[in-house]
Amino acid sequence: LELYYDRGNHHEFVSLVKDLARPGEFTQSQTFDFEFTHVEKPYESYTGQNVKLRYFLRATVSRRLNDVVKEMDIVVHTLSTYPELNSSIKMEVGIEDCLHIEFEYNKSKYHLKDVIVGKIYFLLVRIKIKHMEIDIIKRETTGTGPNVYHENDTIAKYEIMDGAPVRGESIPIRLFLAGYELTPTMRDINKKFSVRYYLNLVLIDEEERRYFKQQEVVLWRKGDIVRKSMSHQAAIASQRFEGSSSHTEAKTPSQPAENNGRQ
Repeated sequence: LELYYDRGNHHEFVSLVKDLARPGEFTQSQTFDFEFTHVEKPYESYTGQNVKLRYFLRATVSRRLNDVVKEMDIVVHTLSTYPELNSSIKMEVGIEDCLHIEFEYNKSKYHLKDVIVGKIYFLLVRIKIKHMEIDIIKRETTGTGPNVYHENDTIAKYEIMDGAPVRGESIPIRLFLAGYELTPTMRDINKKFSVRYYLNLVLIDEEERRYFKQQEVVLWRKGDIVRKSMSHQAAIASQRFEGSSSHTEAKTPSQPAENNGRQ
């Protein structure tokens, strides 16, 4: 685990060593077999703006003057199961006597090739809105205590409305995640860094003023391969379960959009 602001200090969380040959001389090409069994790989490989988490094999030939060292990186993905509780996100936001909207996302947890489905409903419109977009923002947090660094990266910008809406209008949202470079949400990895994702709803008026509301969503990686031991009927049932859209709504109290970041 490497933190870019702390160059030279590598934090090891997994380390296994095996001796492959006794001291002696190499006079010809030789092959050495090795095996690391039941190795725990608790975290997913990750390369970010301020941190890199990598797994690798390192072969070292120890010599009197200097060692010969070769490394080969290994990519590790952590696969998750379908979340049992996956409530929808529903909120009402607005600016008093100017704007009042209700937005809803169908889920709060999405796999990396999922589709975000939602809608924006305008209850009150008294400002001249030019267009509206939804952004996917990745927030990488590294360090602890006073040495905390936050890096925000806008992964995607997706325009969902062009022109002025009227009261009672409903704008649908359908955002496909498969086309973007995303990782699963990572929380407090080895007590060194976190990676979180947010949906940022942005409205821009004719005077280029921006009103936005952020909402965190959880991303997870789904296994693409069905186990061979699973019967064909069980595989179909699993796919139907994963595609189901029965969710409970989660209501939150109204909050003014202006307080959530007017630029």
